[in-house]
Amino acid sequence: MSSPISLPGRTVVFDYGEVISLSPTEADRRVILGLADVPADPFWRAYFAHRDGLDQGTAGVRAYWQAIAAELGVTWSDARIHELWAADFRSWLSVNPGTVEVLADLKAGGTRLALLSNAGPDFGSYFRHGPLSDWFDAFYVSGELKLLKPEADIYRHLLDDLGIAPAEMVFTDNRADNVAGAEALGIIGHVFTDAESLRGFLTSLA
Repeated sequence: MSSPISLPGRTVVFDYGEVISLSPTEADRRVILGLADVPADPFWRAYFAHRDGLDQGTAGVRAYWQAIAAELGVTWSDARIHELWAADFRSWLSVNPGTVEVLADLKAGGTRLALLSNAGPDFGSYFRHGPLSDWFDAFYVSGELKLLKPEADIYRHLLDDLGIAPAEMVFTDNRADNVAGAEALGIIGHVFTDAESLRGFLTSLA
């Protein structure tokens, strides 16, 4: 049952991928792979190998997909690259209903919220102008900041921009290394596994 979660003096910072969003489905992956028209294993290796460049903003969307193509020894037209981008983008748009309920309850409790995502700058507009904009006071996208979690500088940027001390920030992420990077600065961390565990952790802080 939902109920407001009030954490006065605290800012709760959420990761996006596989915390707010669900993981891409097998159907999503099949669509992307069908557009790529290459064997699965080398494709996904290249997809992840070049992702940091996209998420850090050192490579744009087109350059990212061209780097994958070059590694695979194929050539994709500009139209196919756009199709690949759109299919990949859509695959990250499904949300975890349980996490959304936690967000709504935090907002109902007057708790300040921010989002910190390792993502390309193309996600910035979706974060700021889509439904998530109703809940969050601030959005931080690695591809815009040219910084990646778990680097200390990305967390320091948030603390400075939000005007808070480390002990006033609560951070949840599905990756333990990202949480550890925050905790090393004195930020309160939680490794996300499911929405009910997150709810229990947050209410224990109240």
